[in-house]
Amino acid sequence: MRLPAPRGPVTAALFEELTAHPHDLPARLASPFTGDGPALHDDDLQLALFVCYELHYQGFTDVDDGWEWNPSLLGLRQGAERRFERHLRALVPRPAPVTDVPGELARLATADEGPSLARFLQREATLEQFREFVIHRSIYHLKEADPHTWGIPRLSGPSKAALVEIQADEYGGGRLELMHAELFRGAMRGLELDDTYGAYLDAVPAITLAVNNLMSFLGLHRRRRGALLGHLAAFEMTSSLPNRRYSSGLARLGADRHTRRFYDEHVQADAVHEQLAAHDLCGGLVAEHPELAADVLFGASCGLALDRLFTEHLMGCWGRSATSLNAVAALR
Repeated sequence: MRLPAPRGPVTAALFEELTAHPHDLPARLASPFTGDGPALHDDDLQLALFVCYELHYQGFTDVDDGWEWNPSLLGLRQGAERRFERHLRALVPRPAPVTDVPGELARLATADEGPSLARFLQREATLEQFREFVIHRSIYHLKEADPHTWGIPRLSGPSKAALVEIQADEYGGGRLELMHAELFRGAMRGLELDDTYGAYLDAVPAITLAVNNLMSFLGLHRRRRGALLGHLAAFEMTSSLPNRRYSSGLARLGADRHTRRFYDEHVQADAVHEQLAAHDLCGGLVAEHPELAADVLFGASCGLALDRLFTEHLMGCWGRSATSLNAVAALR
């Protein structure tokens, strides 16, 4: 993957610097995100964050690996994270600690309301709309599980064992053809989409990047490990039924079993992961570290809130018969 096209003055200046040998960033990039605009829909901020985070994953072919831990780049990222976090906390006030964390996670998952993207994709979506949905999700699913794997070395005891068990399933038990990222590639090919890692980065809007940036934001900081596990739990606890609907929608549109296999796999896997994530993963963490209970619920609430905003974006665009992507040309 090469650097994407910039989306504003900060990414334009930053990407120019990143194509050079690692060095101290110029003063104009020391604190470029000090304003208080709508961070969750700010393309310039979300793309800058995404690129900074991607250096910890597979990186970019036109960016020297030495940038990964460059102090001045980390300073820029920290400023962007502060603004991102301020808006997350405005969207989701920090929950009060509770004694029954698994029970509260279940309440959050069942209380999650809003326009049903899964139901629309199951019953009404056109093939082009379903392809758009898959393009949005490819930003995460082509590296599925990686952001949450950052949590493994930061845990111990039952919560660590539970996370390893969940992640082992995500990675196909060590079998390449069963890795969830590989199964998603099959779905993309079945829909005649480019399954190259990061192929559609230029096509997705800020809110899609924010959904993905949240996972990296939580995963790359040890002090946010509770929120990371809460995010994963909410993800697993709200996944099984939607994936059943996605598969049903693809069948309605004529997709074969191979194209639907990614979603069919998640119907079964996430039903198992749901209980494991709530009780062994998050319950185990809070039993060992009671002070992290509110963090767990905050991470879960943030994940659910950003997913609602993502759904509202797609449903709003489709309700106007418009594309949800940055450019129609992205559907190639």
